[in-house]
Amino acid sequence: MKKKILFVVTSHDKKGSTGEDTGYYLGEVSHPWEVLHQAGYEIDFVSPKGGTPPVDGFDLKDPVNKEFWENKEYKNKIDHSMTPSQVNPKEYSTIFYAGGHGAMWDFADNTELADIASKIYENGGIVAGVCHGPAGLVNIKLNNGKYLVDGKKINAFTNEEESEVKLTNVVPFLLEDKLKERGAKFEKSGLWQNHVVADQRVITGQNPQSAKSVGEAILKELKK
Repeated sequence: MKKKILFVVTSHDKKGSTGEDTGYYLGEVSHPWEVLHQAGYEIDFVSPKGGTPPVDGFDLKDPVNKEFWENKEYKNKIDHSMTPSQVNPKEYSTIFYAGGHGAMWDFADNTELADIASKIYENGGIVAGVCHGPAGLVNIKLNNGKYLVDGKKINAFTNEEESEVKLTNVVPFLLEDKLKERGAKFEKSGLWQNHVVADQRVITGQNPQSAKSVGEAILKELKK
């Protein structure tokens, strides 16, 4: 029996004081989901508040988004996401933080999620994230007191990309800067380039374009 994979999605639905809607980015859930689901892995969903999370990047012209959205089992699962207190870390081989700007407001300081991720990692599992998802990695600490990302190659939405979408002064912190503060060896490619890095069971991708590749990197690590 394969252990399950836990996807984390944001509960936050507004970009700061702009009034603009946000949430989890659909393609950053659907593309890794497709890779892992097709490989036979069961996926569960958790969000900081539980229940139905807000969705952003809603585009059903993307066939993978459409496949996910029309899959009754998984649509029901994401619409009834667990709260962190309902999660038993022992059931999961991997925790994956999906992006979407909402993650910048409710991932980093969620101690329950950080504790779940730390337990999965200390148990030999994988911690992964894409785009703004690695906001969930900034405060994960290991049993030795070190930050999870300290000394590891990490990748996430870059300062340049944040500037390009004109949200540098809206987000509560710059993800690239915060990861570097925590000791991460931050890697990046150009704007909107697919870039994924795996280092000691921590797998991260830069942007929405990297979502499928993060799923593939998780699958490769799980097969080791």
